[in-house]
Amino acid sequence: MITAGILITVVKLAVILLFPSPVTAASSLSRQTLAVQEIIHTTKPASREPQTQLFDQQTSESSGDDEGARRWKLNLVHRDKLLDHGHGDHRLRLEDRLKRDVKRVAILNSRVYNNRNHTRGDGGERWFQVEDFGSEVVSGMQQGSGEYFVRIGVGSPPQSQYMVVDSGSDVVWVQCLPCKQCYRQSDPLFDPANSASFTAVSCGSTVCEHAAETVDGCRGHGGGRWCGYQVSYGDGSYTKGTLALETLTFGDTFIQKVAIGCGHRNQGLFIGAAGLLGIGGGSMSLVSQLGGTSGGAFSYCLVSRGTGSPGSLEFGRESLPIDSAVWVPLVQNSKVPTFYYVGLSGLGVGGVQVSIPEPIFKMSDMGHGGVVMDTGTAVTRLPMVAYTTFRDTFIAQTANLPRARPVSIFDTCYNLDGFATIQVPTVSFYFTGGPVLTLPARNYLIPVDDMGTFCFAFAPTSSGLSIIGNIQQEGIQISFDSTNGLMGFGPNVC
Repeated sequence: MITAGILITVVKLAVILLFPSPVTAASSLSRQTLAVQEIIHTTKPASREPQTQLFDQQTSESSGDDEGARRWKLNLVHRDKLLDHGHGDHRLRLEDRLKRDVKRVAILNSRVYNNRNHTRGDGGERWFQVEDFGSEVVSGMQQGSGEYFVRIGVGSPPQSQYMVVDSGSDVVWVQCLPCKQCYRQSDPLFDPANSASFTAVSCGSTVCEHAAETVDGCRGHGGGRWCGYQVSYGDGSYTKGTLALETLTFGDTFIQKVAIGCGHRNQGLFIGAAGLLGIGGGSMSLVSQLGGTSGGAFSYCLVSRGTGSPGSLEFGRESLPIDSAVWVPLVQNSKVPTFYYVGLSGLGVGGVQVSIPEPIFKMSDMGHGGVVMDTGTAVTRLPMVAYTTFRDTFIAQTANLPRARPVSIFDTCYNLDGFATIQVPTVSFYFTGGPVLTLPARNYLIPVDDMGTFCFAFAPTSSGLSIIGNIQQEGIQISFDSTNGLMGFGPNVC
């Protein structure tokens, strides 16, 4: 069994707290303020993180001798701080992000409707066309679909690496030497020869059997036979190499014997980062590997670019806001155990639930449809019928605002140039069982340039799968208690 020597690990990221708790028993608030000029200010180019900066460790208060009460913290940065896009224009950066986003959505749909976890690309899959982007679409994977990067240490002694945090993937992997095919990353490639804790997983071992979905045969290595792995992301992008046990370091805390992929052939993924830190629900994710050590629990607060206050990604039961969060059941999908599904009964505008048939959001017996919480998708996707009704209700309550032309996947935009603040109708998610999440205004009206054009940050999809994206999650603590099958939201403490 894979072991881990930590109860709680906390990863810091930048996020801003501007709004009161979104948790309500009923959505009574009908309108709220959007700080237009303040938000436009955040569209200015963010300063890049210095590459020489490694760990920014802070240890929070400890209660008694219980190691589970301690927390280890790291910076987690938005990808815009790490990568040089070659331009400082907010609109161009947004277009890049949306191009990545539409490809991401197509890949998630492909995984669900192929009824497979889509780790090994064996062919025969039903491919989803990118239908919701008007201009030429380049591969999101080629540009790097990850939006949030964390810096951790890999190996012994630790070699510092930027990793993409992704709740829609399971495998933890890094690019490795010797590298037969690698993309550009910010740090030197991980060299297993310089790590005293690197152990290639042998064929026939428990770990190799446990990772059956990603195993890519056995090959000779140093006189032995090691377990190969391959993860395919549906558009020709992939990582392929050796499955290994390795030590991961968070600040001054290390986690031993974590199963990771040591990628010797990697194409098109997460440019800038060294690899991916999968925190999905599958057996190979970091959350699952921590197992009883973390109690199957973690929480996070995401950030929008241009903000600098700290938030957190935390592993362990101590990370859960037991008394202050509202909890809803996770919905299991045995076809795609990686994804975190939640029950959604409807959407609200202006404090009133919109007339949308609840079955639109339900998962079928075949595992199709349903609603997924995803950190890697930016814009929330809704089935066309639900989106149209939702959007039209919002438009009817914003008739006093000057309209602007559609931008990219956004068909509802406003010209807010010259406004300091405006009053807008509230937008809410109605979860199954009664809880309501009312979003901060900046989570659904977002700037698409630095000239005052704001758009309604939702988009339609032709599939039945709904995805709650990271823009709508920003600044709200999202918690997962996999052991008890629960997802929690709030309060706004990021």
